[in-house]
Amino acid sequence: MRLQISRRERIERIRTLPDELAAALAGLDDAALDTPYRDDGWTVRQVAHHVADAHMNAYLRVKLILTEAEPQLKTWSQDDWATLPDAATAPVGYAVDLLRALHARLTLTFEQLSGGDWTRTGQHPEQGPITLDALLDLYAWHGRHHIEQITALRRRKGW
Repeated sequence: MRLQISRRERIERIRTLPDELAAALAGLDDAALDTPYRDDGWTVRQVAHHVADAHMNAYLRVKLILTEAEPQLKTWSQDDWATLPDAATAPVGYAVDLLRALHARLTLTFEQLSGGDWTRTGQHPEQGPITLDALLDLYAWHGRHHIEQITALRRRKGW
C-alpha cells in the first residue's frame, strides 16, 4: 500500500493524527465507545487504544532502525493487546494523550532525517526488510484508516 502523496504530506498526516482522532471521538459516551465498529470487530474504544499501541510500536521500530544495523523488529499480537484492560476499558483520552506526545516526537524525527536515512531497514519477521520510508507510509495510512472506521460507524448510527 503505497500512498500517492509526498513524504512531506505523509509527515503532516503523522503530525495531525492525534487531533483527527480526538475529533472522531468527540462527544461519544461510554455506550458509543463500547460499540463495535463492525460485526465481530473491536469497539471504538479498542480501536482508539489500538492506534496508540500500534504507533508506539512504530516509534520503537523507527528508533531501532536509526540506531542499529538491520535490527530485528518484534511483532506483537494486536488482537491480544486489544483485550487487555487498558485497551478494553480505559478512557480514550489516554490514547489521544499518548499519541500527542508520540506523534510530536515521530514528526520531529521524520523531519530531521536525511536522504540516506529513508532507506535504512529493519528486518520484520513476517514482511522481511522494511525501510523507514515504508514505515512512514504505513503509519500515515494506518491512523486515517482507523479514524475512518470510527467516523463510518458514527454516520451509520447517526452520532
